[in-house]
Amino acid sequence: MSQIRLSETGAYAKTDQVKLAVPNRLAAIAAVVTVLLWASSFVVIRFSGSEFSPGAMAFIRLSVGTIVLTAVAVIYWPPLPRGRGLALVIGYGLLWFGVYTVVLNWAEQHLDAGTAALLVNFAPILVAVFAGLFLGEGFPRPLVVGMVIAFGGVVLIALGGSGVGVNDRLGVMLGLLAAALYAAGVLLQKVALRTVNAIAATWVGCAVGMVATAPFALRAVDEIGTAPPTALAGVVFLGVGPTAIAFLTWAYALNRTDAGTMAATTLAVPAIAILMSWTFLGEVPTVLGFVGGALALGGVVISRRRSSRPEPRPTELASAPRAS
Repeated sequence: MSQIRLSETGAYAKTDQVKLAVPNRLAAIAAVVTVLLWASSFVVIRFSGSEFSPGAMAFIRLSVGTIVLTAVAVIYWPPLPRGRGLALVIGYGLLWFGVYTVVLNWAEQHLDAGTAALLVNFAPILVAVFAGLFLGEGFPRPLVVGMVIAFGGVVLIALGGSGVGVNDRLGVMLGLLAAALYAAGVLLQKVALRTVNAIAATWVGCAVGMVATAPFALRAVDEIGTAPPTALAGVVFLGVGPTAIAFLTWAYALNRTDAGTMAATTLAVPAIAILMSWTFLGEVPTVLGFVGGALALGGVVISRRRSSRPEPRPTELASAPRAS
C-alpha cells in the first residue's frame, strides 16, 4: 500500500513538473519571437525608408498595428484604463509609439540598421538614470560604471560612422533621441502597468501613437500610391510583427519568466539586427562601430548588476529595442 502511495505521489509530482514546463517552454518561444521581430524591424525600416518618409511610414505602421491589436482586444475584452492609468498610457503611447517611431525612422535614413539598433540599446541606462532621479531608485556603483562605459561606446559609434562609411552626426543624435524617448515611455509604462491591463495598455498606446501621427496621413496616402509593393509590404509587416505581435509575445513571456532572464535575451537584438542587415542589405558597421557597440552593450550589462533586492518588472522592459 505504501508503495502505491509513493508511486501516486511521484506521478502527481511528475504531472506538476510537466504543467510547469509547458508554460516555460511557451514563454521561451515567445521571447525568441519577440527578439527576432524587434531585430528585424531595424532592417525593414532601413529598407522601406527609401520609399517612405519618416512620418508617413510611422502612420501606416501604427495604423496596421492598431487594427491588429483591436482584433485582439475584441477577443479578450480587457478592462480599459481609466483616470490616472489612462493618462499614463496616453503619455507613453505618445512618446513611445508615436514620436519614437517617427524619430527612429528618421534616424535610419542616416544610419545603417545595426548602428541604429546599438544606439537604441543605450535606453536601459537612460531608464536607470531617470528612475534614480524621479523614482527614488538611487545611483548604485554598477550603474555609474556602466553608464560611463556605455557612453564611451556611443562616442566610438559616432566617430566610426555608419556601415556605409558616412560619419553622420545627425543620425547619431537622432538615434540617441530615440533611445531617450523609448526610456521615457518605459518609465511611464512602468507606473501605468501597476493598474492597467497589459493588452489594453498596448492597444490604447498604439492607438494614441496612430492619432499622434495622423498629420502625416495624407502624405502616407500619396506615398502608398507610388511606393513599390515590396516597400509597402515591409511597412505592413512592421505594424503586424514588431508592433502588434512582438509586444504581445513580450508581455506573455515577461509574465511567465524571470524578468532578469528576459532582459538578458533582448541584448541579442543588436547582434541579430547587424547580421540581418549584413545579409539582406549589405550593411556592416565600421570597426569603431563594432567596438563601440560592444562597449555600449557591455555598459548596459554592467549597469544591470544591482543589489540583491528584486527590481520592478516593468523597468526590465528597458532592455528591449523596440518597440521599433
